Amino acid sequence: QVQLVESGGGLVQEGESLRLSCESSGNIEVMSWFRQAPGKEREWVCGIRKSGTGRYCSDSVKGRFTISIENARIMRLQALSLIPEDTAVYYCAASPHYAVNWGSRGAYEYWGHGTQVTVSS
Repeated sequence: QVQLVESGGGLVQEGESLRLSCESSGNIEVMSWFRQAPGKEREWVCGIRKSGTGRYCSDSVKGRFTISIENARIMRLQALSLIPEDTAVYYCAASPHYAVNWGSRGAYEYWGHGTQVTVSS
């Protein structure tokens, strides 16, 4: 059974930075960050293979957010230049399959409980 534990959320001012972490246990091939703002659908943010060889981010965060992985099991999200629109609960997701539709929630079998990120203006 795979377990995912997120950490690193918090309250920051616009323009500041945060680093989120997700520690996984068990057999996974890919990991992603999703986020869900109040009243909105959960959206994919960034994803990475456990080898670190493939990493992708959505257009809404490209250039500001960077995804990385350590020891094939600890996923990090470095979020720079945060804006109020980044306010959301950030969820870690993982799949045991190599080939995934990165942005599809249904592609991920395992989910963390989420960590709140709030950006004030």
